[in-house]
Amino acid sequence: MNVLFLTLSRISDIKERGIYTDLMREFVRHGHTVYIVAPAERRFHQPTEMLDGGNVKILRVWTFNIQKTNLIEKGIGTLLLEYQYQKAIQKYWRNVKFGLGLYSTPPITFNKVIAALKKKDAKTYLLLKDIFPQNAVDLGMFSKDSFLYRMFRKKEERLYQLSDYIGCMSPANVDYVLMHNREVDTCRVEVCPNSIELCRGEERLCPNEALLQKLSIPIDKILFIYGGNLGRPQGIDFLIEVLAANEKRNDSFFIIVGSGTEFMKIKLWFDTNAPHNACLLSSLPKQEYDSLVRVCDIGLIFLDRRFTIPNFPSRLLSYLENRMPVLMATDKNTDIGEIAKINGFGLWTESGNIETYMEMVDFMAADRERIKIMGENGYSYLEANYTVNCSYDIIMEHFE
Repeated sequence: MNVLFLTLSRISDIKERGIYTDLMREFVRHGHTVYIVAPAERRFHQPTEMLDGGNVKILRVWTFNIQKTNLIEKGIGTLLLEYQYQKAIQKYWRNVKFGLGLYSTPPITFNKVIAALKKKDAKTYLLLKDIFPQNAVDLGMFSKDSFLYRMFRKKEERLYQLSDYIGCMSPANVDYVLMHNREVDTCRVEVCPNSIELCRGEERLCPNEALLQKLSIPIDKILFIYGGNLGRPQGIDFLIEVLAANEKRNDSFFIIVGSGTEFMKIKLWFDTNAPHNACLLSSLPKQEYDSLVRVCDIGLIFLDRRFTIPNFPSRLLSYLENRMPVLMATDKNTDIGEIAKINGFGLWTESGNIETYMEMVDFMAADRERIKIMGENGYSYLEANYTVNCSYDIIMEHFE
């Protein structure tokens, strides 16, 4: 079967690791031919081009900047995507008969492409990673009375209408979609979470002393790590509060790795306070970051408490794959904390509750054996629920 995948991710080769490239490799392993449409943003100075790898074909379409740019260009670029993608597909793959169209959010602006697929009898499956525009309302970016909200909400409703099936990241996401979109049939919505292809045989490593020394990280402490976006959705103010509350600890070290719109806020705190038991790294080469994560002990997740939509931070998978228990501070609607507690691989509190969060840190730092057991629990849960073969089976159950 010919499978068309629409994404905002910058993909040049599906050999790269990632939630989408891993899933596309799984489709290829099952004998499908995969056609990927991805952006070539203006900042990379690359024209539209098609890379033909036999059973994997990647169409990189020139677009305006959508990420790492101002809101005006991002908005214009996002709205133009469906026209640019559809034009490119018509030029390069006009005669290809697609059996399945896969696409993820963000964005919610692929509707014209999806409608064209359905006219040619393709089945369509939405990988719902982001509930927009409600998430923007939650963070105060615009109100429900605004023109922007009404415009994007109509696009969201149309996207759900065009999708034969909607794969959500957790049970709470399924409930949210059905509660706020009464016209969507319950039989069309299911859990199909973020997933990865496991790297078999990679056991926990002994501390990489050279890497830790290079980064000025001690080898004799409990290493807590946060790796990922440092933006408004993460509720950076509470992350800073956690770091400040732990400044006097001598048994632990906190590592913050990432970039984003709130990076300068957290950098200012580091510059002002110069904590002895924490470091801030703006970016690392992927291989170096992966090596760092492998030698850390506990993963950290932060989300803004204002969210009314459930979220599923993708960095969770990296933590679980590296057998790390996870400490989570999120909004009360996100259910991954409850899933972690029930299955013994993490602890949760609502973002902003510093007293409970400190109790969680104390609990984990007190017992390395507990860290190991909870880390193994997480890896087992990952194997059973968050691997690409699970996602493939969920999707293809409807089409075989």
